[in-house]
Amino acid sequence: MSTATTTPQRGPGADTPPADRHARRFGLPIATALVMGNIIGGGIFLLPASVAPYGTLSLVAFGVLTVGAIALALVFGRLARRHPQTGGPYVYAREAFGDFAGFLTAWSYWITTWVSNAALAVAAVGYLDVLIPVHGSKAATIAAALLLQWLPALANLAGTRYVGAVQLVATVLKFVPLLLVAVGGLFHFDSANLGPFHASDGSALGAVSASAAILLFSYLGVESAAVSAGEVRDPRRNVGRATVLGTLAAAALYLLTTLSVFGTVPHERLVGSSAPFTDSVDLMFGGSWGGTAVACMALVSMTGALNGWTLLSAQTPYAAARDGLFPQAFARKRRGVPTVGVVVTVVLASLLTVYNYTAGTEGVFETLVLVTTFTATVPYLLSTAAQLYFLLSGQTDRVHRTRLVRDAVLALAAFGFSLWLVAGSGYAAVYQGVLFLFAGVLVYAWMAARRQRAAA
Repeated sequence: MSTATTTPQRGPGADTPPADRHARRFGLPIATALVMGNIIGGGIFLLPASVAPYGTLSLVAFGVLTVGAIALALVFGRLARRHPQTGGPYVYAREAFGDFAGFLTAWSYWITTWVSNAALAVAAVGYLDVLIPVHGSKAATIAAALLLQWLPALANLAGTRYVGAVQLVATVLKFVPLLLVAVGGLFHFDSANLGPFHASDGSALGAVSASAAILLFSYLGVESAAVSAGEVRDPRRNVGRATVLGTLAAAALYLLTTLSVFGTVPHERLVGSSAPFTDSVDLMFGGSWGGTAVACMALVSMTGALNGWTLLSAQTPYAAARDGLFPQAFARKRRGVPTVGVVVTVVLASLLTVYNYTAGTEGVFETLVLVTTFTATVPYLLSTAAQLYFLLSGQTDRVHRTRLVRDAVLALAAFGFSLWLVAGSGYAAVYQGVLFLFAGVLVYAWMAARRQRAAA
């Protein structure tokens, strides 16, 4: 029996921010930009070379993954109609399965966000070095990585009004150049560059699975609008639409740009390329300015992703703190933003970044990043399971009977997609990720004890 039924639930209007000229609810365009910006980070600039060894068969994996991501997006849209509060997956898991499931969702999602922010900043420094050489000095490299984290954090602390503005501008600045590369590639497309359809050893199914393991995590971020539902205008209507539109736009851009690079860079060269977009631009337009152009696009892309993920990193702990499952400091809001969550997250990400550069243990950092690919799927699995619970328990106030079959198929597809994400993260990441989750059990025990004493 769900323990959440013993705790008063917030109504749809509970997350309405106070009147503040610095706080502003997101409309459909900004909510869609948030989803797109968080899905499309810096990985898009390496994806074509990463999957090239498997041949154009890897495009099949793109199609399968897109179907799964859309199913997950639709499920989040359905759930948001019933629970349009800040927290998204945390809210759904807690309502269906109780406080402990809700806490695990919030805890795992929080780990994902701040470790991913550190990884994004480190990757962004690599592109910044093309424009402003910083890798010659460790101090300059660390300073650049920290600056790339703190600037989005300051934009968040300024208020949701500025978060939305930065996200919209960053998405447009990143989407337009990538689309130009994709369209330009079609005009310079040469099928002779594609190479074999099945380029790797083994079965075709194995090649699809192997390339999918690389591409799986390109769709993390599909939940962005649901997590920030409390800051979205008319969330019952706009969260689902923004989630689907943002996911579709990101998928189309992924597919177009990958196909463009496949058709402009010879397969043998693409397999060994460390900058596939640079090679593609150079071959399309001549010269060597591609590196600078791609570096600018990557920086804009990653800055937008950092801006969006910084907001999300504070939203789930905020929702959990309001229910007594996280320290109350995380429930403080200023200018529409959970300020303590933003500050704590950026501090943890900064410490991890400094540790990565000073300890010289890149393997540890890479392992932590792989762990986030597992922890990110925990909220997905619990959210889709919550939807199945609502369907199978006959809670007609949550699910229309006429939509039962369609919603059940969508939820099962999304659940299967989430399991595929877990499998793709690898044995080591799952092992390490479970340890991270169990560490959170101690925090839950502490918070539960505090609540029990307060109630006594």
